Amino acid sequence: MGDVSAGHGGRPWWESGVIYQIYPRSFQDSDGDGIGDLEGIRRRLDHVVELGVDAIWLSPIFPSPMADFGYDVADYCGVEAMFGDLAAFDALLADAHARGLKVLLDFVPNHSSTQHPWFVESRSSRDNPKRDWYIWRDPAPDGGPPNNWTSDMGGSAWELDPATGQYYMHAFLKEQADLNWRNPEVRAAMMDVLRFWFDRGVDGFRIDVLWHCVKAEGLPDNPPNPDYRAGMGEKLKVLQQHSTDQPEVHDIANAFRTLADRYGERLLVGEIVLPLDRLVTYYGTPDSPGVHLPFNFHLLDAPWNAAALARIIGDYEAALPPGGWPNWVLGSHDFPRVAGKLGEAQARVAAMLLLTLRGTPTIYQGDELGIGRVAIPPERVRDPQDLRQPGLGLGRDAARTPMPWDGGPQAGFSTGEPWLPLNADWATRNVATQAADPHSMLSLHRRLLALRRSHAALSRGDFVLLPSAPDVLQYERRCGDERLLVALNLASEARPLQLPGDPARFEPLLSTHGRKAFDGALAPDEGLILMQEAR
Repeated sequence: MGDVSAGHGGRPWWESGVIYQIYPRSFQDSDGDGIGDLEGIRRRLDHVVELGVDAIWLSPIFPSPMADFGYDVADYCGVEAMFGDLAAFDALLADAHARGLKVLLDFVPNHSSTQHPWFVESRSSRDNPKRDWYIWRDPAPDGGPPNNWTSDMGGSAWELDPATGQYYMHAFLKEQADLNWRNPEVRAAMMDVLRFWFDRGVDGFRIDVLWHCVKAEGLPDNPPNPDYRAGMGEKLKVLQQHSTDQPEVHDIANAFRTLADRYGERLLVGEIVLPLDRLVTYYGTPDSPGVHLPFNFHLLDAPWNAAALARIIGDYEAALPPGGWPNWVLGSHDFPRVAGKLGEAQARVAAMLLLTLRGTPTIYQGDELGIGRVAIPPERVRDPQDLRQPGLGLGRDAARTPMPWDGGPQAGFSTGEPWLPLNADWATRNVATQAADPHSMLSLHRRLLALRRSHAALSRGDFVLLPSAPDVLQYERRCGDERLLVALNLASEARPLQLPGDPARFEPLLSTHGRKAFDGALAPDEGLILMQEAR
């Protein structure tokens, strides 16, 4: 894996690196309670190393009442007991670094748990010194919420506190109170949190809902959404014009970046769900840089056809500011599984797309196995978003089911009953079975990641979209004299391959079908990487 602090060719490590997201509750349980933990992750690091990634990102591990499974933080500088303790984290960090892996944590700055000591103080009285650490307002004249803002979890973004007669704001659950980032004391306290973990050796952070952190002065009503219709979820009733993406948030991003840069090559990834023109502003400017990688989610809900993908990729590349490094995501703990949406055959094509585009890819745990749709019985639903708005298809539990490691009891995940059901085909779709099968989805991921390491054109080369046949997405990756052509057939029928030159000069490196011979065409549902001989 190389030195844990060194970049590649003078560039920071993440520009040629790959990130692997771990959902700690569902990776590996070491103590039999059915919930994954830090010691479990430590014991499974070999899988991550053998996969061939460079960094792991852990969803929140901090002390929490778990109203939203860790995104309601009660202590930013500790470890939730069900996951272990600081000693267990230090052991994981040391082992990861010894294997050449970076470790990123999930920083949740927009809101804390209502059980955080800061909020307990804040709600104790209107004149408490921490009252202004959160967003409190008097009721509207009719006694209702101060404005029409909606929670992403459904309903109003305001909760009345009867004891003090005011409402506090929560962009998500009422158990997740929004911090007031216009208060300099809040900023200072959160910067101390980052220092605590940087000093401990953490290599960076994924910053949760960064674009939410600042609200418009005066908290005016949001405009109604003219496209809203029943069944879309209550949060979409209004456009989040005043409750998100305010100009002042870029000062916060710059403060995070300034601190991170003082520690050397530390990575900041910002969660930002916005249109491209707004997303790219979070790179900042040369005078006021923002996060290194504003998360690009535009493939997650993209229409799965070649023309749409080419347009999204081309528009994103064109929108990047000078020096802005791209990044790509196809799965996460918040979105349906790739294989569940596309099917196994196209999930293999999607893996080749993710790992051959220009930029830093993030792989979500289990996608390397092709885990598809997982049925969650009603009595086992755990996601608060699904429980609050049932029947709308908003549940995220199916993306968070435990990793299947082998064909033994509970798929090797736990000696107890897992907190969520396993994928139904776990007996055959597991790490051990796929590791022994050279044609498996896991083997494909390992080969793709090995190619990224051995070919500079894939890890840091230029990117050029090429003309192609219908249903085919074709592009070239170039670095020096090296030319690699990637061709992805998004159709279930064979398609011709349009090569820029003599076919005899192209050597096949990898097919998602595993075939070695190249006959000038793409098989149904095939992705293909070809190397062009130097002229």
